[in-house]
Amino acid sequence: MRFLTKPFSLISLILIAFLGYTIVLPMWEIIVRTLHDQMAPNNYSLGMWKEVLTSDISQALLYKPIFHTFNVGIFVSILSLILGTGLAWLVTRTDIKFKKLISFMLILPYMLPSWFNAFVWLIVFKNNRIGGSTGLLEYIFKVSPPDWLAYGFLPIVLSLTTHYYIFAFLLVAAALGSVKGDIEEAAEILGASKWKIVTKITFPLVIPAIIAAFILIISKTIGSFGVPAVLGLPVRYYTLSTMIYNSIGTGQQGQGFILSLILITIAVIIIYCNQKIMKKRNYQTISGKGSAEKLTKLGRWSLPVNVFIWLFVFMASVFPILLLGFQTLMLKEGVFSFDNLTLHYWIGQADAQINNGVSGILVNERIWDALKNTLIIALIASAVAAFIGLVIGYVTTRNKRSLSASVIDQLSFLPILVPSIALSAIYLSMFSAPQWFHPSLYGTLAILILITVVSELPFTTRAGASSMIQIGNELEEAGVVAGASWITRFRRILLPLSKKGLLSGFILVFIGAMKELDLLILLVTPNTATLTTYTFDLQEQGYPQTANAVVFLIITIIIVVYLLITVVGKTDITKSMGGK
Repeated sequence: MRFLTKPFSLISLILIAFLGYTIVLPMWEIIVRTLHDQMAPNNYSLGMWKEVLTSDISQALLYKPIFHTFNVGIFVSILSLILGTGLAWLVTRTDIKFKKLISFMLILPYMLPSWFNAFVWLIVFKNNRIGGSTGLLEYIFKVSPPDWLAYGFLPIVLSLTTHYYIFAFLLVAAALGSVKGDIEEAAEILGASKWKIVTKITFPLVIPAIIAAFILIISKTIGSFGVPAVLGLPVRYYTLSTMIYNSIGTGQQGQGFILSLILITIAVIIIYCNQKIMKKRNYQTISGKGSAEKLTKLGRWSLPVNVFIWLFVFMASVFPILLLGFQTLMLKEGVFSFDNLTLHYWIGQADAQINNGVSGILVNERIWDALKNTLIIALIASAVAAFIGLVIGYVTTRNKRSLSASVIDQLSFLPILVPSIALSAIYLSMFSAPQWFHPSLYGTLAILILITVVSELPFTTRAGASSMIQIGNELEEAGVVAGASWITRFRRILLPLSKKGLLSGFILVFIGAMKELDLLILLVTPNTATLTTYTFDLQEQGYPQTANAVVFLIITIIIVVYLLITVVGKTDITKSMGGK
């Protein structure tokens, strides 16, 4: 009876087995694959590692992509920090108007796929390097953009910056909100100027948030696949992620797995350095004494600052969507006149003279199959990930001091250390053939759902823990006294009280799954293609209008679901997104 009312051991055992099999074992499997050599004694050797690290192809296969990866990661992180931190200060610490609307518009780009910006970049700056039509810039000015402007390092950095600056904005804005006005008031009394207060007091106090944003941005950037693929591959500008995709796609799986392990190692080192830095400094600013938040009056700078913010909001959030929508209506790519508009790429039937016979997306069976697959993956993965996250949150908060709770907490956090393209390679290695307790999952929706659930566990687990901390133990104890089993208590007490956190976790996973490309690109087949992977194929095959129409469809679904949840469900997803 006691076991039925407090089955921590059984729940912990199930969770450890699940996390071990879906996270730890695949990591071990990919390491073993890189050492496997049928020609060597005992069938194992370091031959593949030597080929990647020290052979004639190492420069092109590994070291040049590593240089490109770090080059992009560092520049994206610095630009994102400058942009996100500045916007966070303006929104939280000044008397600027319409703060809630500005915050939502600044967050909007993150709800869109990261490679969405790459598609928009090509609409504007594309030249004739890879054939076909040219972009808006050449159409207007009759001057072909150079390759360095159309493809490669610069467009990759700028496209990723306009997506990942939101991490700096959210984290720094939250930190600035906790810095009370008494510190700044004291400096002002001592005669310090506003600029000196900001640079010498305010921003130094939010260094932990700035460092956390930097680590998060560079970790995301070095593992990004979509933008480097769209803007880098046409000029052979390889990063580690695109080289992994290229190696596995050309049958060199061993090389791809080794590159994945190197990418994982880089990400782990970056996060480890962050932890070491944060432990050495003290940033305590909140005391028992309360004080009002000090807002800086912009004064004569009010007009230029408002113009800058609203211009940035328009260029980063509104204009790209409008331009993408307009491009989907262009019969001939690169002709931006109104007499070139058509609805063919939306509702047109197959016509051999247009788009090589590819029909409009609303009458295209492959698009509808991809939409069905995407919704199945997103809905099931969101529900499962949110529920598992809640259960893990329950175990880790109700049984904090136990070894099993600590192990579960650490295991559930591991996927955040693994870049998406590397995790995809790991699951390709683990589940492409039947072994252990599972059949071959490659070519099924099950593997796509599973990897989506596992990749989102670090976020849903934290959301679940936050919800469980707020529920007092006495409520559950009353259920025990009444003779309710753990399942009954969880279903009748804990689930209803944590529904907002559960809903927030669900919608965050849903939005992530709807726009996910990196995580699925190595695992899909023609029968399991999603909207994002099919879009990538369309772009590669030279059907940009159809590809962009699918992107527009993805954006529409995400925004509609977001508005339904926030307006009808009355759930503040913005705060949850900040936590993610």
